This record gives sequence, C-alpha cells and structure tokens, in this order.
Amino acid sequence: MSKILMVASEAAPFAKTGGLADVIGALPGALSARGEDVAVVLPAYREAAPFLVDATRVYTGLHLWVGGQAFIVDIRRVVRDNVQFLFVDAPPLYDRDGLYGANGVDHPDNHIRFAVLCHAALGVIRHVFRPDLIHCHDWQAALVAPLIRTEFALDPTFAGMKLLFTIHNLGYQGLFPATAVTDLGLDPALFTPAALEFYGMLNLMKGGIVYSDAISTVSRRYAEEIQLPEYGFGLDGLLRARRDVLFGIVNGVDYSEWSPETDKYIAVNYSREDLEKKQLCKADLLKSFGLPPTNLHVPLIGIVSRFAEQKGFDLIADIAPMLANEDIAMTIIGSGDARYETLFQSLALAHPDRIAVQVAYDNELAHKVEAGADMFLMPSRYEPCGLNQIYSLRYGTVPIVRATGGLDDTIEKETGFKFGEYSGRALWDAVQAALATFQTPTPWIAMMKRGMGKDFSWNASAAEYSALYRQLLG
Repeated sequence: MSKILMVASEAAPFAKTGGLADVIGALPGALSARGEDVAVVLPAYREAAPFLVDATRVYTGLHLWVGGQAFIVDIRRVVRDNVQFLFVDAPPLYDRDGLYGANGVDHPDNHIRFAVLCHAALGVIRHVFRPDLIHCHDWQAALVAPLIRTEFALDPTFAGMKLLFTIHNLGYQGLFPATAVTDLGLDPALFTPAALEFYGMLNLMKGGIVYSDAISTVSRRYAEEIQLPEYGFGLDGLLRARRDVLFGIVNGVDYSEWSPETDKYIAVNYSREDLEKKQLCKADLLKSFGLPPTNLHVPLIGIVSRFAEQKGFDLIADIAPMLANEDIAMTIIGSGDARYETLFQSLALAHPDRIAVQVAYDNELAHKVEAGADMFLMPSRYEPCGLNQIYSLRYGTVPIVRATGGLDDTIEKETGFKFGEYSGRALWDAVQAALATFQTPTPWIAMMKRGMGKDFSWNASAAEYSALYRQLLG
C-alpha cells in the first residue's frame, strides 16, 4: 500500500464546475478500494460549507507565507469512501461566490488563492499526512512541484517523494502577469523560459510539467495530441521534450449515478436485456421538453454541453439549416457563448414541434437526455477525455463524435460514429451515416448493445494509476 496525497481545486460533491470535480470525487475512492491510502487537499469554498458542518479540525493555525503576506489557515477533514478530504479553511480566500470567479469575471487574486492552496498542501505533508507520492491536478495545484524542487529542495520532509502532475485541459494554464512572481514570493530564477516564464507571463501549469517526475493526461489520444502545435497551446515543445514520462489514462465514470438500470431521474429503468423500455424514456424526454409524441418514431438527437467552439458548436452552426430540414427531433441542454444560445433558441422558435432547448444546466434533465435520446452529438474541436459520450454508451444512446482526444479512445466504429476532419461537411456525413443506420433496426440495436456492454468504470482507470504510481516509486 502506498500513501498518495492529491491536490486539486474541486471535487464532487463538495464543489464542482466541471469534469475535474468528477475525477477527484471518484478516483481517490477507487484507488482506496485497490488498497492505496489516499488523502485529498482542497479549498474550503463557500459551496462546500454544508459538507463541513461535522468536519474534524485536524490542524489549527497553520502559518503560511506567500509573497510577504501571512495567511493563517485551518485544516478540516471529512472522510468519504475511506478517503481523507482535507479542506484548507481560509475564509478571506475561499468564502466567496464562485470557485474561480463571479459574474463571468475571474477573481483577480486567483494566483494567490491557489498558491496558498499549494503551500497549505506542503503544510499538510509536514503535519497531517506524509505521502510517498504527491499527485497534483491542473494549474491550480501545479505550484507544488516547483516549490518542492527548488525552495524546499533541501527540506528532509519532502525527501524521496515522487511528483505526478495531471493535465485535465491544457487550454487552461494559469497564466498571470510577470508581477505575479513577486506577489507569490517566487525566486526570480524561476521566471525563465526553462522554468515558469511563458512569453513574458507566469505560467503555473508549466511549473507542474517541468518539475514533476511524470505527467499524465486524461486519455491516450490527448497525450499524443498535446505534443502537436494544433493542440499544445504553446507548450507542445516542452511536452515533446518530456514525452518519455508523459502518460494517457482515460477517465472513468461513476456507474452508480449514470446507468439506466438504477438511474433515479429517468421514467423507467432498463438494461441491455430489456431495451424496449428505452422507448418509454424517449416519450418522457419529449414530454419534459414539450415536444409532441409524434417524434417517438423519428431519430432524436441529444446534446448536453457547454456552448463553446471547443465543443464543436461552430460546426453545428454550419449544418444547422440542414439539421432543421431533416425529419429528426433534437433536445439540447447547455449554456455559454451567446451566439450559440441564440442559434438554438432560434431553431426552437422556428421548429417548436421538433427542436427544444434549455439554456441552463439541469442535472435531472441531462439524465433524461442520456436515457431518452437515440443519438448523442459531441463534435468537439478537442476533448481531453469527455464523459457524456461514455454515459451515452451505457444508456444505449449512440454517440456521434469527432475523432479527437478521449472521444477517439472511447468510441469505436462498432459503438458509434466518428469523423476526423474538423469541418461541417465531415460532421454532416457522420450524422447522415447515423440516420441511415437508424432506419435498419437490427444493426442499430446491435450497436446500442455493444456500447452498453463497454466498461469505463473507475476500477479500470484506478488500476492504471496504481500501476503508474508503482512505476514511479520503483
């Protein structure tokens, strides 16, 4: 058994803005089930307060110095799935609206807020939980690595500890003005192209990549793609230089929450053995969106996503007129870029009998889409891993995806439809192939059942992480 300390900025159910929270909420428990001793360091956000009512205060008055400022924090513990979740309690930093910002604007002191998280993690190691390996996630936790390898390089507390840094999305690197070096009290020697400097900016994620013993990301294909200029966001050269210690491990999903056999949000539970019940979920989905039951007999395409170009919505905009003229129905959930919100609202107004949109995330409705739709559309420009296409497989909702990142790793030609070229025409061809196959029930049902038989549980991902930990620890 190894002792693993994870450092991250969010974890479900305590605080969540995206897929990172799902990973940190599930992976530690899966590792614990495999015999690892795991603890996780997180900020005590306002959002997490309901979970901390009965938390144990395991350290009081931890003094931290960041850029000449003194911060006094407490460490509070919640045990869940045999994992210690250690919350850094610093109300001036974390008791705010929004994890990273409010009203669409980042908190201006985010570099300080997450530097304090990293220093607090070092305090946890010193006083509460001494691990064999530190596993840091995304830019908010990246400063741990350069601190240990430079400022605390001679400190025996950290002697022999291995460092793994996981990139969940290279598009968000923690970029700050050069003045942030002083704000954080970093050694000016770190502000060089070989370390944390990036075109005149401070790049915190770069610190995690440079100073960790190994780097992982959330799918095998994405590990290859980020070494290319198209997907590397300026760090492709550095990642190519570290390719010998760069690994791709596909995220798992929580089938206790996302499975048609047990889903509490859907009209009726079903499985591979009684697929005819899925039609009842389709009827319920149509009713939930206010679409007439005449759509029961046409292909129903579902979308649950942020409305952003990364997610391929510029391609959907390209083919929107053709989609509107097809004999199909669409149910869409999401929000984001105003032009795509307007696009879908306009489509729904023009075709109220076949197209409906909800411009806001709704968890219950998202479950209904996965269960009730015939197809799920996910044409991302890039996708480090993706979860909805994996949920869709389990629900027998056939994915239509672009062959990138985790979408390419998880969807095969036997379980879904993929296209390569990033163009509206290529997307349209994939949609047409799906619609044509839908008209022949025998191969369509076979495709549904093959997808439902795939296993992307966290057990498989945890096994790969455990093997990587063993490799790093020798």
